[in-house]
Amino acid sequence: MFKALSNSSRLQILFWLKDPETHFTPYEGVDMRKVGVCVTQVMEKLKMTQSTASQYLSILQKADLITVERIGKYTYFKRNEETLREIGAFFNNEI
Repeated sequence: MFKALSNSSRLQILFWLKDPETHFTPYEGVDMRKVGVCVTQVMEKLKMTQSTASQYLSILQKADLITVERIGKYTYFKRNEETLREIGAFFNNEI
């Protein structure tokens, strides 16, 4: 988890996903708050290749910092608020 958080681009993705309506253009009428954003939106925002954006999202997913939902041919990503609350509580209580 800490490795996933050690990259500024991955932290930026988590920040953007906190308020997706502010940071991303809606994609095909999808409710970004409910469903999430697709890799194309993240790729365009980061100005990186799809493979790099996908790799960053995969690392965040493996760390359980984001959740993934497949709808049709698209994969959507959103923050895992439960995990993020647990991390905050850990730092608040232990450090």
